[in-house]
Amino acid sequence: MKIGIIKERKSPPDRRVVLTPNQITKALQNHSTLEIVVESSDIRIYNDQSYIDQNIEVSVDLHDADVLIGVKEVPVENLIPNKTYLFFSHTIKEQEHNRKLLKGCLEKNIRLIDHETLVEANGTRIIGFGRYAGIVGAYNTMRAFGLKYELFTLPKAETMLHKEDLIKRLKKEFFPPIKIVVTGNGKVAHGIIEILNGMKVKKVSIDHFLTQKYDIPVYTQIETMDYYKRIDGLEATKADFYANPEAYTSNFERFSKVADILIAGHFHKHGAPKILTREMLMATDNAIKVVGDVSCDVDHGPIDCTLKASTIADPFFGYYPKENKEVEFDHPAAITVMSVDNLPCELPRDASEGFGEVFLERVLPAFFNNDADGILKRATITENGKLTPRFAYLQDYVDNK
Repeated sequence: MKIGIIKERKSPPDRRVVLTPNQITKALQNHSTLEIVVESSDIRIYNDQSYIDQNIEVSVDLHDADVLIGVKEVPVENLIPNKTYLFFSHTIKEQEHNRKLLKGCLEKNIRLIDHETLVEANGTRIIGFGRYAGIVGAYNTMRAFGLKYELFTLPKAETMLHKEDLIKRLKKEFFPPIKIVVTGNGKVAHGIIEILNGMKVKKVSIDHFLTQKYDIPVYTQIETMDYYKRIDGLEATKADFYANPEAYTSNFERFSKVADILIAGHFHKHGAPKILTREMLMATDNAIKVVGDVSCDVDHGPIDCTLKASTIADPFFGYYPKENKEVEFDHPAAITVMSVDNLPCELPRDASEGFGEVFLERVLPAFFNNDADGILKRATITENGKLTPRFAYLQDYVDNK
């Protein structure tokens, strides 16, 4: 089997790669029938020469590869027909901007496997950049706080190489006794917590967070049942919430009254109610001043101040709740919002290394053991010109109905 590592063509440029030179060398040693060719790229964090130095083939033509692997969406015009592709397609939530891509995969008879849909039998995600989104998102949020109040000026994350560099810079700065609330308990939230713990922010219980005052920065971590409640007041459980999200409403206002910063790292179920509403942010007793929306669900998302996805070049904007509009990030009456939707791009070396490690251990073997655990089968969205049964719900999306 021959694998091609494709050049990233989406704009703005993404410097990440699925496999580093060292990881490709290891893969070739572990699988005697494997061949790998790397498409030449002038933007990748590992340049062409770093692959050539390890005797890895670099080419401008991947037509003889069986499987083509990348990070971000592939432009339809660059899809090679009748191949297997692995990349983040951003189609499974029926994202409007990628309908053309999914249709292109069907029309070109492509077997599309999405990194996001690579899951264990119990549905647990196998691979992703979520941890690095959390790491960079937390750093950016604290950077936004410093800029908003003219306390300090941190460099952009993209100017540094590793997570440790981010923590080192944060530890140099003085933070007032702020309260930070973190939503979620997955890889994104864990990345956020790595930064907060690294900069020595004290973790406190939810009860103490809501009721106590501190003379140092503190944070608390909350999950689904901490920020949602049943509308009818009956017992709320996670299983019931996922089965009946329409029966729930936000219980987050108790946090918005005491938290200075929200860093959102939760998974938002489609159809679930909002978490942080405009009404909460307009309230006279609202305490939230900065929102780092790492999850960044823009269309009908749970955080009302996330009006758009911001960019690495321009990561912050202001939200003026009274008029529900965007203003300058440092407007005195605004909530400062950080909602960059491609955060791992700011730490491309760390993110690539972490992603590749899991890909080598959990995904690549499936191509050589006849997919014994069903990993590839569960993740396949299109095959033989059709949607697979698992993703048949996307047919109306494809048909634009």
